[in-house]
Amino acid sequence: MSFEKNVFVNCPFDERYLPLLRPLLFTIIYLGMFPRIALERADSGESRLTKIVELIRDSKYSIHDLSRSEAAAAGELYRLNMPFELGLDFGGRFFGADGMSKKKTLVLEAKPHRHKAAISDLSGSDIECHFDIPYKVIGVVRNWLKSVCLAKAAGTAKIEAAFTQFMTEDYNALTAEGFAPGDIATLPIGELMERMYAWVAAGSDA
Repeated sequence: MSFEKNVFVNCPFDERYLPLLRPLLFTIIYLGMFPRIALERADSGESRLTKIVELIRDSKYSIHDLSRSEAAAAGELYRLNMPFELGLDFGGRFFGADGMSKKKTLVLEAKPHRHKAAISDLSGSDIECHFDIPYKVIGVVRNWLKSVCLAKAAGTAKIEAAFTQFMTEDYNALTAEGFAPGDIATLPIGELMERMYAWVAAGSDA
């Protein structure tokens, strides 16, 4: 993996976000890029902040999803992890070394203009919305990558079909390997990404 092909992914890690995270990661991999996400490796002895900074530094491209930044229930505090990591990424872009100044960033939200209530400094920035629709994520990420770094990119419909095929075949393969449905639903993201890489490399959608 190289700086020129790495895509840092800053998003929630809760179960509710998984239906969006899976197609997001698959789209990046299908288009020949490398998603970099904190969940790609698990080491309890590693500082989370140190890991995040390393991933940001190693990635020319970044996707930040702010759609789950709000509190989930009354009395809960606003979730600041995603905006904080976005700030780290922007800081590297403006104050980092030469390579960092060339970084490209995609900010995602669930609904148009909602970010203005929380981060008014982003007013005037191009924010893309997925409306909490998993397959909408595919089109948004595909179109952004095509615009910033890819000479050619498969169409959204083709990626959607490939993702559906992967999920079906991978579920069947995992079941045959002895995984229960609950295990499949909570498969570690690092392992899921490995299976995505292998499936795409094998040309399984041909």
